[in-house]
Amino acid sequence: MTEPGTDVIQGTLDMLILKTLSLEPMHGFGVAQRIEQVSRGVFKVNPGSLLTAFQRLERLGLLEAEWRVTPNARRAKYYTLTRSGRKRLEAETADWARRVAAISRLLKAEA
Repeated sequence: MTEPGTDVIQGTLDMLILKTLSLEPMHGFGVAQRIEQVSRGVFKVNPGSLLTAFQRLERLGLLEAEWRVTPNARRAKYYTLTRSGRKRLEAETADWARRVAAISRLLKAEA
């Protein structure tokens, strides 16, 4: 029996977008697919949430966007990580690792 997919954990979508775009520029649908693929279907990104996140990250100067033609000959907005975006990703990754370690310690605690 397989576990059902879930929405991305609140507060992590920005980090997952930044990480995905740190690998290569992509359009929104590609980002959503990559997150689902790498998480092995555990995380599914709501398209509305993704669009809102892209707009917020672009407004904050963490992403740049330009219209390009996809391999399927369609126009799509491609997003690229900025230098500020890379710095934010580093900070969020470190913070997330710290939180995961703390949760792990709590789960392993014995009475």
